[in-house]
Amino acid sequence: MMWHLSLPWWEFIARGLIVYLFLIIILRVTGKRQIGQMSPFDLVLLLVLSNAVQNSMNGGDNSIAAGLILAATLVGANWITGVLTFKNKAAERLIEGSPQVLLHNGKLYERNMADAQVTRGELMAALRSEGFSDFNQVRAAILENDGSISVIPYHQSQK
Repeated sequence: MMWHLSLPWWEFIARGLIVYLFLIIILRVTGKRQIGQMSPFDLVLLLVLSNAVQNSMNGGDNSIAAGLILAATLVGANWITGVLTFKNKAAERLIEGSPQVLLHNGKLYERNMADAQVTRGELMAALRSEGFSDFNQVRAAILENDGSISVIPYHQSQK
């Protein structure tokens, strides 16, 4: 039946929230790079992941009502997460992380690079995209929360 739910409505909300929180945690643990710099492999993972969690959310119920409840739950959870991270700096750090210094005054921070799973090649590509060819030409390179790398030159006119 198109509108008949096979489970109580509240169970769809609970299932959606559990899966949402699980995915936030697992994506946060795997690092910023996974989200901000999506490779073809990351896209495939995202598509397969969405398919993998579908049944855990809908409990086998393919009704329109279940889909609408789950969609509203996920959008609502995402909205609440956005409000929470906007209003609470501790929640923002926990959910979104903090920017990481990868390079400062020519010194490469290998530990931060390893933690963020950013290779020297990827860092060099970010520097080249900003017009620099050497670590010593920039004051800092910072991995932002969205996975992008900001490059800060010593002097603005140097670029």
